[in-house]
Amino acid sequence: MFYHLMKHVLLGPLLRLLFRPRIEGLEHIPEEGAAIVAGNHLSFSDHFLMPAVLDRRITFLAKQEYFTGPGIKGRLTAAFFRAAGQIPVDRSGKEAGKAAIREGLGVLDRGELLGIYPEGTRSHDGRLYKGKVGVAVMALTAGVPVVPCAMVGTFEIQPPGKVVPRIRRITIRFGEPLDFSRFAGSAGERTVVRAVTDEIMYEILRLSGQEYVDEYAAVVKAAEASEAPGGAPPRKFPGRER
Repeated sequence: MFYHLMKHVLLGPLLRLLFRPRIEGLEHIPEEGAAIVAGNHLSFSDHFLMPAVLDRRITFLAKQEYFTGPGIKGRLTAAFFRAAGQIPVDRSGKEAGKAAIREGLGVLDRGELLGIYPEGTRSHDGRLYKGKVGVAVMALTAGVPVVPCAMVGTFEIQPPGKVVPRIRRITIRFGEPLDFSRFAGSAGERTVVRAVTDEIMYEILRLSGQEYVDEYAAVVKAAEASEAPGGAPPRKFPGRER
């Protein structure tokens, strides 16, 4: 109830008016049935802008910190995310990752759209980072397609540390659904889930035009925070053109 009120009456129309999103490839979102929408993650605004342009409801795996913040702001944020049907995810370890996969599979079992950011965290510098394999495990386990998505311009409107976004036009691109049925039954094979994840990330890269870094974003953030050398040179995907 609250989700549809926000999307169709309160927040959705306002976001579309302010940011005038260019929407490309919306026809690639299945009209019914379970699917994963896997996107890059450049801004806090991504949580609201992508759902605002979709006809169907989408449920995101949201980081647990959104539900546990201190003070009035923290309580309001938590209430908003709970009312919108978003699922808190503890990102602190391997077991937490398994719990997130179980939650995501529950959404897919209900025939719904699941939104996920394979990088696992927001990009702190606008580059695209190595994807975590949970998206592949869920896609192969549930036997559902993955629709790649690229948010373009959201880093510029609300980079890390900026509370109020700049009013500027953005672009949201959806790619053709990726079918991984050829890997059915392989969700437990490490090399397969890595290859599937890399294919998803390549499609996001192709849609977004970002620079690619073959490291996990959280690792690079931690290295930079401790003044250690961070980042990595752009990774080239052999035999493919951007």
